Amino acid sequence: MSSLAIDPRTEISAKARELHFRSLVVDTHTDTTQRFIYGDFDLGERHADGSVDIPRMREGGLGAIFFAVWIKGTATGPKAVERALAQIEAIRRQVAAHPKDLAPARTAADIRRARATGRIAVLTAIEGGHMMNRDLGVLREFAALGVSYMTLTHMQNTEWADASTDKPAHNGLSDFGNQALGEMNRLGMIVDVSHVSDKTLSDVLAVSEAPVFASHSSCQALCRTPRNLSDEMIEALAARGGVVQINFHMGFLSQEFRDAQKARPELEMQVETEAKKRCGEDGACQLLESDKIVRAFVAEGKLPRVDWTAIVNHIDHAVEVAGVDHVGLGSDFDGAEMPFGMEDASCLPRITEALLQRGYSETEIEKILGGNALRLMQDVEAAAKFKRGNNA
Repeated sequence: MSSLAIDPRTEISAKARELHFRSLVVDTHTDTTQRFIYGDFDLGERHADGSVDIPRMREGGLGAIFFAVWIKGTATGPKAVERALAQIEAIRRQVAAHPKDLAPARTAADIRRARATGRIAVLTAIEGGHMMNRDLGVLREFAALGVSYMTLTHMQNTEWADASTDKPAHNGLSDFGNQALGEMNRLGMIVDVSHVSDKTLSDVLAVSEAPVFASHSSCQALCRTPRNLSDEMIEALAARGGVVQINFHMGFLSQEFRDAQKARPELEMQVETEAKKRCGEDGACQLLESDKIVRAFVAEGKLPRVDWTAIVNHIDHAVEVAGVDHVGLGSDFDGAEMPFGMEDASCLPRITEALLQRGYSETEIEKILGGNALRLMQDVEAAAKFKRGNNA
């Protein structure tokens, strides 16, 4: 993936640029953490590949970024906890290495304080409940280390919750899953329903005492994949004060792209085989090389091209279904195939330009860029304070 810094003089209008850079832009899901644990990656340097580093975050006007801690859902037990803690520490090291540019954050107030000092707020997320090893003590340890949200499942079911891409095993949430949600509510940790099954999401909304969000999911009405949310799910999420953070992955944005992938499963196998051949066991390298291979397939006509404007189509649809107070951005940078024109964080001002062109007001755009995510964080924090007070 190439680094494509936007030239605002030619691509972004003065009005869009002023609005974008005065807004607090929040990206609730990136997989750049994998780069921190393989090789000698430095967030402070401009990189020729990948999507996220400090120079490109600055060019894209990012005010807050959530780095996901991720290991495969098949990795469980104490080893999964150990690997999660190592990634949390890797995030902390990157922040400590760049104190002039980055600030550690967990709360909405932390994000605003970072903004006031001209720094980018860095938050931590756990992408998959398997990493807590069915232990509420581990969940509490994650919270103490600054984890802001946990995605309940990844691609596989956990021992207590069903995933959208696995065979149902618990009919949604198990009794322990209900306990885990209660503890997350008490800790002020956001419950993330990206990756969970429809029944799990329904159970979460019935159990959670705080609003929840989908940190990186798009709309099934525009692209039918289990990882996207149906209109009914989006409506239910919004009715409880939640937010759907739109994912930028080409396979979640375009039905044409997804259909082409399904029609030619050998291409997916080629991507996986070639990425492993180029990278060995380096997971971060595999993610980046997979993107390069897919983009080559598009250039060769094997897969259809998906342009960045598809992101705005999903924003439009989610707003139509849920209202403008319940939509935000969760890019999946460095963990998925980005659409053309949204190769890295420097491209984010294009979204503001497009939203202005589609008739959104400045206030509405500020909400989508980050205001809604901040409001949700504040609501979760308030619910936690109330819950702890009642249990005192």
